[in-house]
Amino acid sequence: MSLKLAHVCLGSPDLDRSLHFYGKTLGLKTKFNFLRNGKLFGFYLELADDTFIEIFGGAAEEVKSYPLRHFCLETDDIDDIARRLEADEYTPTKKKLGADQSWQIWVESPEGLRFEFHEYTKESSQRTGNDCVVQG
Repeated sequence: MSLKLAHVCLGSPDLDRSLHFYGKTLGLKTKFNFLRNGKLFGFYLELADDTFIEIFGGAAEEVKSYPLRHFCLETDDIDDIARRLEADEYTPTKKKLGADQSWQIWVESPEGLRFEFHEYTKESSQRTGNDCVVQG
């Protein structure tokens, strides 16, 4: 089993400003967008090979008090991670296929941070670059 940083998720009260900062100013490329009802509500920026910054829109007050939403680690064996967490008395969520077509589980870290684990598939947006369309 291997682990590496997949992404850091940030909240933004202004997606256009964030895209300008990370994209134009810092030169990061958009890997894919998150769309709901035809509207952009987030995006993935590629920092390095398979390492990303994920940004979702949010209310200014919410983002100011909690701009770091979560960390995500990529694994090649999400079932093994779930077993390890459970064996150490953590309670991960059930494994599910996310809208980005990646397997995921979630757990709260000892620091109280939401922590996500991904196992990519051949269809994962992180691999294909296809936009992630979320229902509802």
